Formats: sequence, structure tokens, C-alpha cells
Amino acid sequence: MASNIVVFVSLLWVLAAIGCAARSSCSSRKVDSVHDKKDLSSNGKVQIQHQPAKFGFRPWPKISDEAPSVDAFTESKAFEGSSPFVNMQYHMGPVLSPTIQVYITWYGNWKSEDKAIIKDFLLSISSPTELPSVQKWWSTITLYTDQTGRNITGSVNIAGEHLDQYSHGHSLTRLSVQKVLKAALKENNGTLSVNSHGGLYLILTAGDVIMQDFCRAVCGFHYFTFPSIVGYTLPYAWIGNSVKQCPEVCAYPFAIPDYMGATKPMKAPNGRIGVDGMISVIGHELSEISSNPLINAWYAGQDPTAPTEIADLCEGMYGSGAGGSYPGEVQTDGSGSSFNVRGINNRKFLVQWVWNPYLNACSGPNAIN
Repeated sequence: MASNIVVFVSLLWVLAAIGCAARSSCSSRKVDSVHDKKDLSSNGKVQIQHQPAKFGFRPWPKISDEAPSVDAFTESKAFEGSSPFVNMQYHMGPVLSPTIQVYITWYGNWKSEDKAIIKDFLLSISSPTELPSVQKWWSTITLYTDQTGRNITGSVNIAGEHLDQYSHGHSLTRLSVQKVLKAALKENNGTLSVNSHGGLYLILTAGDVIMQDFCRAVCGFHYFTFPSIVGYTLPYAWIGNSVKQCPEVCAYPFAIPDYMGATKPMKAPNGRIGVDGMISVIGHELSEISSNPLINAWYAGQDPTAPTEIADLCEGMYGSGAGGSYPGEVQTDGSGSSFNVRGINNRKFLVQWVWNPYLNACSGPNAIN
């Protein structure tokens, strides 16, 4: 009997090892800001462990006409990514409850067509369009509140744009990108206003710009500027165009890694793999910077230097049934392009889902109930 038990236990270990090998990593999830790997402790709480950055698969991976209500969310039974171990908590910091004024720095050479796609996505957040819509996707983010009960705003404007033709060359770091933002401010002969109450600053780099940890560990990140560098504390996010460097990582599923040779890439809805890939990363960062602009509002885990934010939990999920390397059920149009939300000017986008505080799971406007 003892020998049979030993054989049985050994077999279980072998099967577990095979399963882990097939998934590359049993607990890998890439991240976007200053955070890294998450694990579960024996008491079920999310614990953070700092790990060296690794090249990975994805470094950050029922429709109604009426606005969503708490009852509507709690009635749903399709809980992609749901887990009783995730404890999304509010840490008393501010959220972006006033109208969000977006200030964009276009770093490098940008085609007008690519800029138009990104601006249409941003303006779609506040614009009602055919469902499933970008506005409906953002409605999940507006469920988060601050300590006064004010919700994240559903109003987003583009307040300013600045063009930077490689002022810091073709290679940036997490600190030098703050210097790029400083130079973009009007007081430093730039074109952007200083707005510490509702301002959100995006630094978007062209495909020939290398960023510290880009592709290897991040596709985008957000944080706040240091007064010692910029002169102000301003929430900002950087996102890079991956078309020339790592589309199979940061523009997935419009490009596929070599080891997934049997999987066919999806067709980008706007015909621009790099920019269409950026859209989902921009959505990821916008949702997190709105709910956690100073890294002291909404996140899971106990370490503010390594928070698990509302988009981290849903990487790679674009539709119902998502999991592993499967993005979930999404729509295709007449040209075969894949999308899960619609925007202004007849645009279509593929945007990852975000964590819903009422479902305690990932959700999106294209969910199949």
C-alpha cells in the first residue's frame, strides 16, 4: 500500500510539472508600472514578490442600452477572471472625478492617420455610439469612487497636444520620460498647460523609440511626476508603438509569437497593428491612472510600490470565455477585422476588459450573458 501511495503521489507531481511546462509558467502575469509578480499566501491574500523583469507572453496580457446598475452586474453569472482571493481595496487616495483633461505628447515621427486613431479612441470614452461601445467599456471604470463617494468621471477631453521630435534621442528611461514631459509644458516653451486637478498626461512614443524595459517587461506604465524633475506632481502614462520592436508581445493578438505557430493573428480593426495594439495598452493605463493616479487609491495587495490594479487582473481578456492564450469571444466585421467596442467616426477597437468591483471579476460591454 505504501509503495502504491508513493507511485500515485509521484504521478501527481509529474502531471503538475507537465501542466506548468505547457503554460510556460504556473503563475506568470506581466505588469505595467512599478510592480511585478503576484502570489497567493496560505491565508488567501494577494502577496507581492519583487522579481527580475522577464520577457513574457504579455507584459502588463449582455448588452443593454441603459447605463449599468449594481443589480445588473450582480445578476450576471459569467465571471471571467473571478476569484475569492482578489481583494481590491480602496486606500483613501484621490481618483480622477473631475472631467479628465488629456494632454498628449507625441514623441518622435507620427503619421496623422495614427494620431487620428488614438484621438478617436480617447474621445469615444465620452461619446455614445453603437453598442458595444467604448463609452460602455468605460462605464465599469466609473463605478470606482473616492472617500467622498464621487465616482470616476465619464467625461474625457483632449486638452492639448505637443510634438517632440526626439529631444532626448531614440532611447528613453523612466526618468528621462519625465524630462520629456517637463519640456512639453508651456512654462518651459512647450504647449501643454499644468493641470493638477483633472489633468492626465500621455507620452506616446513612435515605433523607432526604445524605452527602458519596453518589450522585455512593459508595454506601457503609469506613475506621477517628481517635483524635483518636472516641478509638479502630475499623473502620467507612457505607451510605446511596438510595431518595429515586439508586435507579438505588445500588439497581441494582432501579431503572434513564433512558439504559437498554429495560432492565427487577428486582423487589426484599423489596419495598423502597432497603433491598434497601443489602443488596448492606452485603455489599460487610462483605467489604472484614473482609479489610482497617485498610487494610493484602488489596488489589491499590501505594497503600494507593487500594486495590482484594476486592469492588471484582466490582461489578455477581450471577451467571454477568455483565459490562457484565448482572448475570448469577440466580433468580426465584414472585412474580417476583430473588435469588441465601437467608437466615433465608425472606428472599431479591441480593448482589454477591466476589473468590476461589483462582480469581483473582469467584465466588458461585449460580455455574453
